[in-house]
Amino acid sequence: MAEFLTDIQTLRDRAREEIDKGPVTEAAGADLPRVVQVCNEALATEIVCVLRYKRHYYTAGGVHAGPVAREFLEHATDEQRHADMLADRIAQLGGQPDFDPARLSTRAHIRCDAGQDLVEMIREDLVAERVAIASYTEIAQWLGDGDPITRRVFEQLLADEEDHADDLADLLQRLPRHRADAAGPA
Repeated sequence: MAEFLTDIQTLRDRAREEIDKGPVTEAAGADLPRVVQVCNEALATEIVCVLRYKRHYYTAGGVHAGPVAREFLEHATDEQRHADMLADRIAQLGGQPDFDPARLSTRAHIRCDAGQDLVEMIREDLVAERVAIASYTEIAQWLGDGDPITRRVFEQLLADEEDHADDLADLLQRLPRHRADAAGPA
């Protein structure tokens, strides 16, 4: 078993001196302003995903729309939970969660492509999930041991995004590949 590098009294003294930093300690070792910036980019990504899934939920139409729309709503709910997790972590780190609508699309890792029919909506959502998976994998690796709490947040997001991608891939396999299910008002 490895030895502790810092004695307990030093940890206690440091905790008292830096009490105003809340949960953030120098043991984290991450570039805090950059971590907050990356978290705000992910927050924007999740908010855009909520909006995309909500739009798809309300505009999905056609014979097969019912179960697909329910999946869209479930994913929107998950993405909102992700946004809340990120906003909470940003605040814990002493940052400000950025909810400015004018900047959301410029910070998000994905676009809010609408899709015109059910199959196109699912395909565009699957592309967005794959982008999130790639981004969050890189972020978790970048964080490494520098900020294990934020890394775990991204690992949870990553697991959920992989589940979403799997759900969407399954839907694509089950739906007919024709345009008879064109989207219209639900």
